[in-house]
Amino acid sequence: MKVRVSPGGAWKDVKAGSMRDGMDPSVPPGVDFYRYANGAWLAATEIPKDRSSWGVGAQVSELTNERTAKLIREIGEAKGNPNALLVGDYFAAFMDEATIEGKGLAPLDKRLASIAAVASKPALAKALGATVRADVDVLNATELHTANVLGLWVAQDLDDPTRYASFLLQGGLGMPDREYYLDASPRMTEMRTKYQAHVAAVLELAHVKDAAAKAARIVDLEKKIAATHATREDAGDAEKGNNHWSRKDLDVKAPGMDWNAFLAAAGLDKQTAFVAWSPKAVTGLAALVASEPIDVWKEYLVFHALDHASPFLPKAFVAEHFAFYSKAINGTEELRERWKRGVEVTSEALGEAVGKLYVDRYFPASEKARAQEMVKNLIAGFGRRIDALAWMSPTTKARAKAKLATLEVGVGYPDRFRDYSGLKIARGEALGNLERAELFELRRNLAKLGKPIDRGEWVMTPQMVNAVNLPVRNALQFPAAILQPPLFDPARSLAANYGAMGAIIGHEISHSFDDQGALFDATGKMSNWWTAEDLAHFKASGAALAKQYDAYKPFPDASVNGKQTLGENIADLAGLSAAFDAYQLSLGGRPAPEVEGFTGEQQFFIAFAQGWRTKVREAKARGRLVTDGHAPPEYRGDTVRNLDAWYAAFAPKPGEALFLAPEGRVRVW
Repeated sequence: MKVRVSPGGAWKDVKAGSMRDGMDPSVPPGVDFYRYANGAWLAATEIPKDRSSWGVGAQVSELTNERTAKLIREIGEAKGNPNALLVGDYFAAFMDEATIEGKGLAPLDKRLASIAAVASKPALAKALGATVRADVDVLNATELHTANVLGLWVAQDLDDPTRYASFLLQGGLGMPDREYYLDASPRMTEMRTKYQAHVAAVLELAHVKDAAAKAARIVDLEKKIAATHATREDAGDAEKGNNHWSRKDLDVKAPGMDWNAFLAAAGLDKQTAFVAWSPKAVTGLAALVASEPIDVWKEYLVFHALDHASPFLPKAFVAEHFAFYSKAINGTEELRERWKRGVEVTSEALGEAVGKLYVDRYFPASEKARAQEMVKNLIAGFGRRIDALAWMSPTTKARAKAKLATLEVGVGYPDRFRDYSGLKIARGEALGNLERAELFELRRNLAKLGKPIDRGEWVMTPQMVNAVNLPVRNALQFPAAILQPPLFDPARSLAANYGAMGAIIGHEISHSFDDQGALFDATGKMSNWWTAEDLAHFKASGAALAKQYDAYKPFPDASVNGKQTLGENIADLAGLSAAFDAYQLSLGGRPAPEVEGFTGEQQFFIAFAQGWRTKVREAKARGRLVTDGHAPPEYRGDTVRNLDAWYAAFAPKPGEALFLAPEGRVRVW
């Protein structure tokens, strides 16, 4: 799909390319459907040097960033729109490299001085508590790799949907996952060596004495932290994570930390209850505070203060940050242009302020209405699938339909945008702006505690190319940026739009009924609404799908983890099935027109596979196998092999790699 957008961004000026662009018809669909749909594109495309991967999602993100940058630059010295001015000033401060260079490490002086002053375990607990920041949905981001020794997620209580709870999340690692510290494979061993060199390099840039020795101690401490962490699979398991602890439980179950000092510094001292999402990590952290020397913890805090701030510090820090996190871990060859990084950090800090500017310019009401119509058809299609399930009892069906009926769907942007009036942003203070924005977000989340649930709150910004299911709210959100070509394209056929965007919408609906979503009832309460027999059947189907994905090997020495990716794989399969039903429903009994020689059904499945069109650098791909809950793109595109309709559309032959006999096709929903 080639897309051209007019400078003004009007949707009527978007032009769709041929569906055949990038296909490789020499590959039989039954042998490798993903390459049948994308083979020529894969052969001809080079990943941009400043990217670790490239494909449809990245292309849409790039277009969105270009549009956003234009909007930010147009703000200039505009008057009368306080949020717009905050956006313009944040971006301008980040782009002011001369001022950043001139200040050096001065913006960190106060933070580093506070660490140097730590002389007791209570003071250490206070310093660690001060690192706590608000984080995103634990069910969608289950592992932290930041300077926060514990992350905080303020969200609807899983046991009581009428109140907010404070979720404590495992954190404190500089690398993406515990396996980077504990896996004995040659690749991970090499990564640990590179990480230790990175830690030393950052300390040396800050003129810290004995940098090499301190780096060794810091990495050793992080390895001990990693050993307390839940695995990726367990961290994403709501049943294992839903551990309600009283304030007293912190002292009893996690001794060694001065919790009064920690919670006061984190702004949580008034809370009487918490959810320890990974209790072993909370207990382990406290034990390490007690057992490890204060000086080692101070070295750790100094490094992470520097590392976290690096993108906002002088060029030498930026280069070192890129060399490890982008090049070593992900294989990216070149640092992204500063304006692109500026757009990203501004969107992170002032997401809805940027989002309001974006939707006012680029997301007309007509596109929102068109997306809402597709969502309505997808929900109806999913309801039909529930009705047609021969294995599900009437009791479970009724509860599933009740959950579907109360599903809240946000399209494009929130009804009420966030107010940033309490946030100070100043030109010439790039790092200060980052720190104040992070504290603003923490305090915004803390302020929710004790108040009624805000069911209109968005966890994604309108300019984010993504979508989300929120099981604890029984809600979906589809930001404006994902609802654009080539995924959602007024110039493409109905079949192609349902195959691409419809499958994404269906995917998110299906998360309400995947292995984790199935644990939550229509109110968002964690409650088993299945009969024992139905749940056993569902789990057996999930196990069969996990086994199917376990067999996929993107590298000779590395396989997909079917259990780790199960929730996303269930959502891919169920979402694709629901999207196909919704597409049929949208035809209203009319025959589907052929496009470029393809039937409507063929268009649907080709568009689905082309929606996963992606090339990934090997380092990034290997890292995703360890850290990502999603299967690699090529296997997501091959989800089609489980749908009877795909067999009718493409007639794959027995013996071909993707062919499954009817009894071998996994049917979840």
